Amino acid sequence: MQQTHAHSPGRSSIRSSSLGHGSSRGRDPFIDVIRALCVLAVISQHWLMPVLAYENGQLSTGNALASPGWWIVTWLTQVMPMVFFAGGAANFFSFRSAKSTRTWLRSRIARLLVPVVPLAAVWLVLPHVLIGAGVPEQPVLMAGKIAGQLLWFLAVYVLVVALTPVMFRWYQRYGWRVIGVLAVCALVVDVLRFEVSPAIGFLNALFIWPAAHQFGFHYADGGLRIRSGWASAGLAAVGFGITAAAVFFGPYPASMIGMPGAPVSNMSPPTAVMLSLTIGQLGLWLTLKPAITRCAERPMPTAVLQWCGARFMTLYLWHMPALVMTAGIATVGLGFATPTPGSPMWFAVAPLWVGASGFFLLCFTRIFGRFEFRRRSGTASEMSLGKVVLAAVLSAGGLLGLAAQGFISPGNPVTPVLWVLLVVAGLLVVREKNTRGTVVAQGARTVPVQLAVRREGARVLSRQSG
Repeated sequence: MQQTHAHSPGRSSIRSSSLGHGSSRGRDPFIDVIRALCVLAVISQHWLMPVLAYENGQLSTGNALASPGWWIVTWLTQVMPMVFFAGGAANFFSFRSAKSTRTWLRSRIARLLVPVVPLAAVWLVLPHVLIGAGVPEQPVLMAGKIAGQLLWFLAVYVLVVALTPVMFRWYQRYGWRVIGVLAVCALVVDVLRFEVSPAIGFLNALFIWPAAHQFGFHYADGGLRIRSGWASAGLAAVGFGITAAAVFFGPYPASMIGMPGAPVSNMSPPTAVMLSLTIGQLGLWLTLKPAITRCAERPMPTAVLQWCGARFMTLYLWHMPALVMTAGIATVGLGFATPTPGSPMWFAVAPLWVGASGFFLLCFTRIFGRFEFRRRSGTASEMSLGKVVLAAVLSAGGLLGLAAQGFISPGNPVTPVLWVLLVVAGLLVVREKNTRGTVVAQGARTVPVQLAVRREGARVLSRQSG
C-alpha cells in the first residue's frame, strides 16, 4: 500500500538556502558540512585520546582528555548531538518526499546495516588468527572489544530511523512540544537514575537522541530560521550556559564523554545535559552557517563532501580498526609509549600518529567502501511494516550486544557470533530480492521479467504468423 505524506499548514515550504537530501531542489551544503565535520571530529578525537603503554604482554590505556582542564574540549568535540541533528534533517527531507513509509524504512535500514557485514566478517576471525599466530592475548582481546564499541551509535540510530514516521507525524501535529515532552522525560529518567538505580539511565537513549533528531526536523522545515548572527550566538550562549549550570550546580560531570574511573558519564548512558549541549552546539553552528555555506559551495570542498558523503558509515566503522593497526605496530610491536598529553613531545608525535591511522583508514575505505555506496537500481519493493520493525529490533539488539561485548569473548566464543547473526537476520529481512518477476541489476535499468517474456512471445507469434 502506498502512503503519501501530507504537509502541515505553515510547515510545507523550504527556503532556497535550506535545500536538503532527497528533496527535488538539491542538497543542503550546511547539513553536508555538519555531517562531514562531525565524522572528522569523532575520528580525530578517538585517535588522539588514547594514552598507551605496553609492557610484559599487557597493554595499558588512559585518556588524554582526562588531563586537568581538558574537559572543556569535549563540549565541542562531543558531536553526537549534531550527528543526530544532521540525520534528522536528512531523514526529514527524504521521508517527506517518499511515496511509501514501508519502502522508505526498508531502504534506510538496509543501507545502514550493509556496511556492518564486512566489519563483522573480519573481526569474528581476525582475533583468533592473531592469537593463533602468537600475538599476546590481552591486546588482541582489547582490540576486539574496541572494534565493536562504536556500534552503539548505529544501534540507536537504527531505532531512531524506525521511529521517524511516528516522529514525523508528531512533529506535524505538535511541533516544538515534542522536544519539550522528550526533555521532561529525560529529566525524570535522570532523577530516577541518581536516586534509584543507574541502570534506569539507559532509557534516556530513547529520549535524548530522538530529541536531537527532532531538532533536525525543525531546521529542515524552516523552524530554525535565525536571521541574525547575534540571535544564533545568543542561542549558543543559552545552551552552553545551561550546560555549565548543570555541571557546576548539579550532579553532572564536566566532561561530555565518559572518563576512566568516573562514577557518572554524560554519554553512557546519556544524561539530560546532552540536550542543553545540543542547543549550545546548534546555536554555534547556525552562527557560522553563512561562512560554512559559502565555503561549501567552492569546487574543492564540494568534491570532498561528495566523497565523504558516499562513505560516512565506512569511515565511522573502520576508523577504530585503523587505530588498532597503528597501536598494534607502534605500541605492541615497537614498544612506543604515548608521551604525556599536552607536552611538546605529544604535540610533535600527534601528526605522525594521526597520519599513520589515516593511511590505514584510507586503505580500509578503499577496500570496504564499496559496500556502502553500491546501490541497486530501480524502486524498492513493498514489505509489511511488521517485518520492517522486526528487522530494526533484531539488528539493534545485535549491534548493542557487539557494542557491549566486542567481537571476541574468551568465556563464550559463540556469543559474538550470535550477536552478528542477529544483525544479519535483520538485514536479511529488509534485503532487496527479485520479487514480482523483477530483475535488479547494478548499473542497469530494472526490467520486469514477465513483461519481457510477453513481449518476446508476441514477437515470436508475429514472425510465425508472417
